[in-house]
Amino acid sequence: MAVPAFKYVQKDCTKANFTLFTSICKGCGLCMEKCPVKCLEWSNELGVYGTPTVIPKDQDSCTGCGTCALVCPDCAITIERKKLK
Repeated sequence: MAVPAFKYVQKDCTKANFTLFTSICKGCGLCMEKCPVKCLEWSNELGVYGTPTVIPKDQDSCTGCGTCALVCPDCAITIERKKLK
């Protein structure tokens, strides 16, 4: 039996790579509320319950702190910080 593939959206930000797994995001908005720089907004992608998911507003807004990934109850967000040059 094949395992279904996770659907995801990636955003290459200046300081981090933001990945949201839309196939498990329920659109609760907790990540938006807890983001210290308020860089997340609703996207056009729909999550598992047909609700909107989130995405960083622009390439420079996400600082890569990872708070959104820590508070997500579904572990639908991963943040990979980029190395400083």
